[in-house]
Amino acid sequence: MRLLIVLWVAWCALHSLLIAGGVRRWFERRGGAWLGLYRIGYVCFALCSLAPLLWCTSAAPQHPLGGAPPGWLRVVQGALLLYALAMFIGGLRVYDLQAFLGLRQWRDYRAGRSISPPAFRKTGVLRLVRHPWYSGGIALLWALPGLTDVTLVVRTLLSVYLVLGAVLEEHKLREILGEPYNSYCRETPMLVAWKFPR
Repeated sequence: MRLLIVLWVAWCALHSLLIAGGVRRWFERRGGAWLGLYRIGYVCFALCSLAPLLWCTSAAPQHPLGGAPPGWLRVVQGALLLYALAMFIGGLRVYDLQAFLGLRQWRDYRAGRSISPPAFRKTGVLRLVRHPWYSGGIALLWALPGLTDVTLVVRTLLSVYLVLGAVLEEHKLREILGEPYNSYCRETPMLVAWKFPR
């Protein structure tokens, strides 16, 4: 269990470090293919390093916590699953998926165009919550069935990681977008869609 915790903490720390402002600025100074491939490389690394970690987690000896979940808990899990689904679908509608995956940056580099900064939007689900995918990710972690001693630790670690990831993302966006984003933060919740926009 300790080794698994160390591996998950190391993955979360490295994942955050590679997207940090200092690393991003290093790639921006390099420019060219370095910048064009930065986001694609980051996404590939995240996925390729996550797969063996998920396998190690599933292969670890686990002990179920409690018996069969009561009916009310299944209702809560179902509600969390629906919320997560709404957040993921809502995010797909407002985010530029090609830029998220790094494909747009690579095409811009190949075409000789400068890579544009992220667009600031507050439409769709972004009117309810500032980070719908982080929010949906946390909800999904706790909506999944089969709680064991191992999955409890991993879900807790990943929930903390997603909250910290949202905070780091906020810092980066405030730096890039300035006062318009600060104003948006005052109006819209960060992770929990608890109020409706006017």
